[in-house]
Amino acid sequence: MDFLASTHLHITTWVIAIILFLVSAAMQSGTKGQKVTHMILRVFYILIIITGGALFAKGMDFNMGMLYGFKFIGGILVIGMMEMVLVRKAKGKPTTMFWILFAVFLLITMFLGFKLPMVEHFLA
Repeated sequence: MDFLASTHLHITTWVIAIILFLVSAAMQSGTKGQKVTHMILRVFYILIIITGGALFAKGMDFNMGMLYGFKFIGGILVIGMMEMVLVRKAKGKPTTMFWILFAVFLLITMFLGFKLPMVEHFLA
């Protein structure tokens, strides 16, 4: 369980997921490459949630459960906006609002993530 609560593993998974998301969003909708990239991205969603959940549980040791909870909710919202952008793009619907919400939720979540005490162990 300690391996899953690794800040390094969590940051690696969400960085790869954001890269996959941007690549998938840049691809032509409906192509085989875009569908494969989107499915791989969905696997990374699961990895992000698992590692984030483990960090959330470990964050209780710092008596900052509420902030870790807000970060967890923010992360789920980021994943939701990523999925909404890709699905709505595939259906030919407007995605501007979801791109804006993605950026806002990502910035809030990253701010909280780098502000919380476990990142001090990561940066040390």
